[in-house]
Amino acid sequence: MTRPFRVWAPNAAAVHLEIRGERHPMAAGAAGWFSAELEAHDDDDYMFVVDGGENGAVKRCPDPRSHHQPEGVHGPSRLVDHSRFAWTDAGWRGFDLRDAVLYELHVGTFTAEGTFTAAIERLDHIVSLGVNAVELMPVAEFPGVRGWGYDGVDLFAPHHAYGGPDGLKSLVDACHKRGLAVVMDVVYNHVGPEGDYLGEFGPYFTSTYSTPWGAAVNFDGPDSDAVREFVVDNALMWVRDYHCDGLRLDAVHAIIDTSAVHLLEQIASTVGALSRDLGRTVWVVAESDLNDPRLVRDISHGGDGLTAQWSDDFHHSLHVLLTGESAGYYEDFTDPDDICVALRGAFVNQGTYSRYRRRTFGRPIDGMPLTRFLGYSQNHDQVGNRAAGERLAHLVGAARARMAAALTLLSPFVPLLFQGEEWAASTPFQYFTDFGDSALRRAVSAGRRREFIAFGWDPAQVPDPEDPATFTRSVLRWDETCEGEHASMLRWYRDLIALRRATPGLRSGDSSQVDARYDAQGHVLVYANAGLVVACNLGSEAAHIAEAAGSDLLMSSAENCDVSRELPTESVAIWRRPRGDAPANAPAPTREQ
Repeated sequence: MTRPFRVWAPNAAAVHLEIRGERHPMAAGAAGWFSAELEAHDDDDYMFVVDGGENGAVKRCPDPRSHHQPEGVHGPSRLVDHSRFAWTDAGWRGFDLRDAVLYELHVGTFTAEGTFTAAIERLDHIVSLGVNAVELMPVAEFPGVRGWGYDGVDLFAPHHAYGGPDGLKSLVDACHKRGLAVVMDVVYNHVGPEGDYLGEFGPYFTSTYSTPWGAAVNFDGPDSDAVREFVVDNALMWVRDYHCDGLRLDAVHAIIDTSAVHLLEQIASTVGALSRDLGRTVWVVAESDLNDPRLVRDISHGGDGLTAQWSDDFHHSLHVLLTGESAGYYEDFTDPDDICVALRGAFVNQGTYSRYRRRTFGRPIDGMPLTRFLGYSQNHDQVGNRAAGERLAHLVGAARARMAAALTLLSPFVPLLFQGEEWAASTPFQYFTDFGDSALRRAVSAGRRREFIAFGWDPAQVPDPEDPATFTRSVLRWDETCEGEHASMLRWYRDLIALRRATPGLRSGDSSQVDARYDAQGHVLVYANAGLVVACNLGSEAAHIAEAAGSDLLMSSAENCDVSRELPTESVAIWRRPRGDAPANAPAPTREQ
């Protein structure tokens, strides 16, 4: 079969296609594109041989748009015919994000085998939990066999050690069979430090800007049209060829683009068009450190048109309330009222002064539905970026972990859980890598230790990311889900998710229905929404909850206690108000300027 091969390589004087042991010259075309047509078969391996011109050497490189790297980031690319996979999800149409409860998982540590196929065997657990959407941490080809995925370099190729393209398709198909949507975490703000051959082909990066990972991706400079096309085509691929129901865009605040049409708007509009063509609902969700609602404002109103964004302020304010930690970025969230501000308006910094940033920061969401924001008490960053990767239950114990679960799962946001939190897993989630370059391995290990000085953690206690034991410690232990406190926590999460499902008002996103107050004297947080009242007693004495009077008790972590009279210390209880009982509608808490 004759197949077309194309590659954008404006940096090259010449490009050859190497396949089945032979090299074939590629014809130079307009705008830096090279092309060739020749006999090739499914599963053939190939490389591009790039002549860098006067200042460059001849180098064999994988295809920048490779769909499969069976030997890793330095090996040959393999042809993939996406039409060969036998999908069984023809009737799947997806659903609105506001109705979702998401479960973030890392394929490599989710099971002992660490593959797409092994993950399928645990999907029934997720379904029984009540979750209806799975968010996969990045699976694009990254160096080695162990890693978080944020060092990906072959953005079109599902990781070979996880099971490659067909393995991922099987996982998505199995999810849809069980009513689970699938969100793909994608990284467009940088690529990893090993196996990056993009610079051999063209100006994918620019020295005009810098990011925490080095030179920024070239989204607005000379020759940037092809770079933008590369990223947009990648986003469309996950939806079209892998049937994904959403994209989670990593750290969009590190995407620098001064174009009239920002890259995020371009992704949102093109994915939206594909979604309509396919007749499926597709979400585009951003991780952002900007506290700027323009990301999720409709394009017609001057926004980027994304479906939703992660809300770190809810996590940070809840974390500080429960742990008392105040180092690093947590210093902005030491006022206990901050959790009330977050529950009412997503952001705590809403155009107010940030001590951590030492400047005015953020802006209010101005009545935007709270379902445009994801809420979580744990995720891969907030667990894995701790020195030892401790989960919340490791830090505060089961009682306060139950409080966090109740506030997250009954919040006005779209809730997201992190793998294992539902049973207070004993395993940490630590940062691990598997680079092949020895100098890079040493640099990553040393850099990881330096990173935690600002948080006051002893660098000597930081696990070495390159040590295989760091990865092994992070693999979930499924045998403990039926044991003691782990089983009890799992029941708590299942009951909370069932309650959320039974309370449609929680999914309205209507901030006018949300009331939250913190009693600084008794250290009691009371949150009310959609007829539910959630009370958390963090104090040293039992507390009387006025809102509980005349309400029906639904759930409580205080066993064998009459919480209608007093809520014991270190416990949480949930009531349903009688029908017709209006919410308190207290003024929305705001942070002082």
